[in-house]
Amino acid sequence: MRTYQRCTRCVMDTTDSKITFDKNGVCDHCRNYDKNIKPFWKPQENRYDELKQLAKQIRKDGRNGDYDCILGLSGGADSSYMAYIAKEIMHLRPLVFVVDTGWNLNVAVENIEKIVKGMNLDMYTEVVNWKEMADLQLSFFKASISSCDHPQDHAIFAGLYNYAVKHRIKYVLTGSNTSTEFIRPPVEWLYMNDITMMKDIHKKFGKVPLKTFPMCGMLKYRVLYKYFYGMTRVFPLDYVVYDKEKAQQFLHEKYGWTKYENKHYENVFTRFFEGYYLPKKFGFDTRKNVLSNQILAGTMTREEALRILEKPPYDPEQMEQDKEYVAKKMGITTEEFDRIIALPNKKPADYKNEMWLIKIGVEISKRLGMEKRNLRL
Repeated sequence: MRTYQRCTRCVMDTTDSKITFDKNGVCDHCRNYDKNIKPFWKPQENRYDELKQLAKQIRKDGRNGDYDCILGLSGGADSSYMAYIAKEIMHLRPLVFVVDTGWNLNVAVENIEKIVKGMNLDMYTEVVNWKEMADLQLSFFKASISSCDHPQDHAIFAGLYNYAVKHRIKYVLTGSNTSTEFIRPPVEWLYMNDITMMKDIHKKFGKVPLKTFPMCGMLKYRVLYKYFYGMTRVFPLDYVVYDKEKAQQFLHEKYGWTKYENKHYENVFTRFFEGYYLPKKFGFDTRKNVLSNQILAGTMTREEALRILEKPPYDPEQMEQDKEYVAKKMGITTEEFDRIIALPNKKPADYKNEMWLIKIGVEISKRLGMEKRNLRL
């Protein structure tokens, strides 16, 4: 059993089983940041000239369509501020794409409405078949792995990419950004997109055929969609100074946008999954990588982060209500859900998977300079 250790610079620790420390107790996430991210990342520099050139190209390529780009909107700060940049700074004609997985809280729905109405944007909502979604999510819980939010994440980005290609919208804008995501949750906490594993888990534990569930494997969107259909992913937030706290205040003042309790807590399933399931069953707390990002970015001190981690991820009473709600929505009792959660822990390697392909993809991305984060597979 490995002796517990926490990084002396950020708050990542040995719940990441592959973490390493130098003689000063600094972890490899921090060392990777110093070597591969910090020298090239200019968080206090607005790259407006590059952004304007990019916007000019997007407008040119999309001049004959109703929309020159498409963007996914969850109601969270990243995607909401990205929508503002796209419309008001880049002067694009985006179509807002929303995926209804059946789990969004009212605050997320209201935020989406405020952003869309405030910017006078068109919106398309794709509603995932609930029986298929619930059956697939329950299958993941029965599989007893840590990545039970995979079905929802997959549906969101697969729906977006598939729609973009089908309707010949070349540019897909995303709120992913260096400022808040240069420390990714370890793969053992949140496994990467693996459509082979998803299908195998559903085959073993599912009951409802996935006839309409959005699917898009890594080869499809990274190779087929990109090189044969010309789909291009764009990250507008990487071109501007993005201070999340200031962005949230701006969105609130301009559009009435409402801040969430934690990152991704606009969704009741994700709130339960990250706030209870991962810490309770596996000992994984995704607040650690989020807070570590903020520490390295200089927007939070390590002492502040440690004080946050001393508190539960969210209110215990709310958690119990969420557990009952999630169980009921998936069609089982709370008691049955507890029994499922108590099953022996499994790993993606216990099922058919594409880990070999993902490893190749990550290695190629690193060699090409497309992936600078500390991904260890």
